[in-house]
Amino acid sequence: MSMWSVDSAALWARDVHSGSDRGQRKGVGKDCFHLVRHLIPVSDLEAWVEILVEIHFILLFSRQGKLRLQKWYTTLPDKEKKKIIREIVQIILSRNQKTSSFVDWKDLKLVYKRYASLYFCCAIEDQDNELLTLEVVHRYVELLDRYFGNVCELDIIFNFEKAYFILDEFIIGGEVQETSKRSAVKAIEDSDMLQETVEEYMNKPAF
Repeated sequence: MSMWSVDSAALWARDVHSGSDRGQRKGVGKDCFHLVRHLIPVSDLEAWVEILVEIHFILLFSRQGKLRLQKWYTTLPDKEKKKIIREIVQIILSRNQKTSSFVDWKDLKLVYKRYASLYFCCAIEDQDNELLTLEVVHRYVELLDRYFGNVCELDIIFNFEKAYFILDEFIIGGEVQETSKRSAVKAIEDSDMLQETVEEYMNKPAF
């Protein structure tokens, strides 16, 4: 049995990660990851996500190319965003399903995965870890499933504000903040309860 726990390994990588400029930190962090990866179960890989992945934007779109959700963590003009969305949707929809889920795009890397009729796409920096990004995408889908119960495209269309709320509980500023499914879903359930309480109060007669 290894003397290293997941927590101690993650803390060690965090300490190294905080010692230099951003590019060097990421390089060192990845070395740490590869060095101790064999000590960490796959189920605990989220301990490394916030160290090794920084997301520039997230897109959800259908097989027909209809945009269902977009979240940007870099500031761009609306015209540029629309151009990027059209280009990325066209690139991904034109790819064969048997090809890789990773695409080199400009100075970034696109990581995407299809769930039922929806494509989930993240743009990350070229040196970031693609497999961990797929873990991030899958975790977001799990959160949606846990809240909606077998989430489908219609859930995103008619409850888009809930999808954004869950995403904001999970990722802030392009970095993973909350890996616990229970905590993230509880936050939105508490918000729903508060909203219902306010609505009941507002609908009560004045006297």
